[in-house]
Amino acid sequence: MLLLFLAYALRVPLGLDNYVPAPASNPITKESAALGRKLFFDKRLSRDGTVSCATCHDPQYGFTDKHPKAVGIENNVGPRRTPRILNRAWGKRFFWDGRAPDLENQVAQPIANPSEMDMPVAKVVARLAAIDEYNGIDEKGMRFALASYVRTILAGNSPYDRYLAGDKSALTAEQQVGLNLFRGKAGCISCHLGPNLTDEGFHVTAAGAVDDDAGHSLVSFDDNDNAAFKTPSLRQVAATPPYFHDGSAKTLGDVIDHYAKGGKLRKNLDPEIRKFSITPEEKRALVKFLEALNGEIREGYPE
Repeated sequence: MLLLFLAYALRVPLGLDNYVPAPASNPITKESAALGRKLFFDKRLSRDGTVSCATCHDPQYGFTDKHPKAVGIENNVGPRRTPRILNRAWGKRFFWDGRAPDLENQVAQPIANPSEMDMPVAKVVARLAAIDEYNGIDEKGMRFALASYVRTILAGNSPYDRYLAGDKSALTAEQQVGLNLFRGKAGCISCHLGPNLTDEGFHVTAAGAVDDDAGHSLVSFDDNDNAAFKTPSLRQVAATPPYFHDGSAKTLGDVIDHYAKGGKLRKNLDPEIRKFSITPEEKRALVKFLEALNGEIREGYPE
C-alpha cells in the first residue's frame, strides 16, 4: 500500500500503478494502446518489411537492443545508440539530441529515417490504410496510437524503489554504500535525479569515443550545447549495455571510470563533471547499487 500511495503522490510509476500522464489531445485508451502496440511490432512500417519499432526497442532488452549503435534495414548502422524507452510518458524532449518535442512527433521519425526504417510516412500510412486490420488509418491515427502505446511502457518496483518506500532490507549493505556514493562524491545524482533518475536535461559530459556529434546544438543552435546529450534514465541500466550515446562504454565500470577521470577536456564541459577518487571496493558498490535500479517492466494498457 505504501508503494501505491507513493506512486500516486509523486505521479510516477514506482509501483507500476495505472496513472500515466498523456496530453488532452491524445488520452490513452485501451483501443489506442492496443492499436499502437500492433503498429509497434509490425515490420510493414519499414520499406522492405524487415524492421519494426520493436526491432531496436526490444522488450527483452529493456526496450533497447544490444548494439552499440542502432541497426536499421539492410543492416544500416546509425550514428547513435538506441535509447531505452521506459517511463517516457514523463519525458520532456525526445532523442539523444532532443529534436522531438513530444512522443507524437518522435514516433514517426525513425520510420522516415534512411538509416532506420527508410519509408516516407505518407507511404507507410497508405500501405497500412489498405490493410483491413488497420481500417483506413491516417497519419494522425498512426502517430497518436504509437505514442499512446509508448506511454504504457513502464518500469518500476525495483529494489531501490522499495528501499525509498521504507523497506530498508531491499538494498544490501554494499548497495547502500553505492547509493551514498551515487548521492555523494561520485555526483551521479546531479543529473540522474528524481523518480526516473534523469533531469530530462542536456549535458556536455565528454562521453563517447569521438567528438564529432554536435548533439543538442543541432536543435538549440547554441554552440554551448555542442556535444550535449540528453540525460538517460537509469532504470534497467544494469541490464542494458553498452552505454553512452554512441554505445562506446561496454560496462558500467567503464562509465564510472570515465566520470571518475573527470571526462575529457572540453571548453564547454558541464561544471558537474569533476574528477573524483574511487577505490575498487567503492566502484563495485556503485555498480551493485545501479543493479538495484533493475525492476519490473509493464507494457500495454493495464487490465
